[in-house]
Amino acid sequence: MNNAIVFGSYVPGDSPLHRLDPRAKLLMCITYVVLVFFANSLATCLLLLLTLLVAIFVSQVSPKLYWRGIKPLVWIILITVIFQVLFSAGGPVYWRWGIFSVTRDGLVNSLIIFFRFVVIITASTILTVTTPTLRIADALSWFMRPLKAVKVPVNQITLMISIALRFIPTIMDEAVKIANAQRSRGMKLDEGNLFKRLLRMVPILIPLFVDSFKRAEELATAMEARGYDPDAPRTHYRQLHWATRDTISLSLLVLIMIVLIGLRIIL
Repeated sequence: MNNAIVFGSYVPGDSPLHRLDPRAKLLMCITYVVLVFFANSLATCLLLLLTLLVAIFVSQVSPKLYWRGIKPLVWIILITVIFQVLFSAGGPVYWRWGIFSVTRDGLVNSLIIFFRFVVIITASTILTVTTPTLRIADALSWFMRPLKAVKVPVNQITLMISIALRFIPTIMDEAVKIANAQRSRGMKLDEGNLFKRLLRMVPILIPLFVDSFKRAEELATAMEARGYDPDAPRTHYRQLHWATRDTISLSLLVLIMIVLIGLRIIL
């Protein structure tokens, strides 16, 4: 597979995280993301960061690969952080020029936003790296089963999510191929200021969108040709099995949640 890990890619392995039930991993990932928004101090952020580092170690996937997953989103993160720095008010003012200003609260909020971006992306990547896409869809379907009582189309929703997760790596690979093709024709994608670089993305985005719509149409035709019925009862080749290790993992996360809430109250 491509050596760049992106959200939606799965790395086969036999680590403790790989062996966990996908329902446990999905619940732990969602809980962790929620806890990230409750971290409001250095101690709580360090606690969540330590938890994330332990998860990366247990997954037995190289940290360099996680960085390659964050790398494509670095510009989005930096732009968000810069806007937060320049347009947030509160506390002592360190620099001001027209409508722009750098304040203490702006710097603190920008660091918090940067931290949240990085840990949420990494936590989501850990989930997809250690869990096949179809297993994540099975876990979502299991959690959403009660919604069938109120006529929510659970099967269609989980199918859309699984297809989206499945094709994220494919679209990223296609974007790399188009970019390489443009470079071979003499286009300098990495030169110039930010505005010029954004303009040079147009010849990449247009064929990427066209190819994505074409792939979606081919997939819809293939499903229709095979007689896919969205309202038919679904069966699963791989069954979900909850084990003791899943209960222990969730219990550890609950313990971390209790400690975080305690630190938030104390600090």
